[in-house]
Amino acid sequence: MKINVIIIDKKGKDALYAGLIEHYQKIAKPFAKVEVIEVFDKEIAKAQDISAQAAQKAYSKALEKYLVNGISIALDPSSKEVDSFQFANLFKDNLEVNLFIGGAYGFERAFIDKCNTAVSLGKITLSHKLVKVVLMEQIFRALTINNNHPYHK
Repeated sequence: MKINVIIIDKKGKDALYAGLIEHYQKIAKPFAKVEVIEVFDKEIAKAQDISAQAAQKAYSKALEKYLVNGISIALDPSSKEVDSFQFANLFKDNLEVNLFIGGAYGFERAFIDKCNTAVSLGKITLSHKLVKVVLMEQIFRALTINNNHPYHK
């Protein structure tokens, strides 16, 4: 199984969270290959200075190429909240899962509609870098739930 976390974020390691992200990638290896793909370009930077709508369109354009394989799941605060077991269920019977974290302005509706589903990790607002860590832990938790590993208990 392959899991891609695709995030609108500037490339480069964030010293504060990089170790945790690498930790979850490492301990997930027996169950799946988990890759983090950071997407950011000049068009996104420019669009974010124009408006929220322009930024969302730029995010969609940059992320669309990752919608081709596997199941696509957008993280969207206005979507249905899921618990860890419901989240784990999204991974079942899928060889490739793409999880999308939008930019500062979230996703435009058209992008969310192109995904297989959208879920919310909760109503609180978290920084992108912290969401990445929380998502990595939830991915590992989902994998352990689906593989009857005791971690999730």
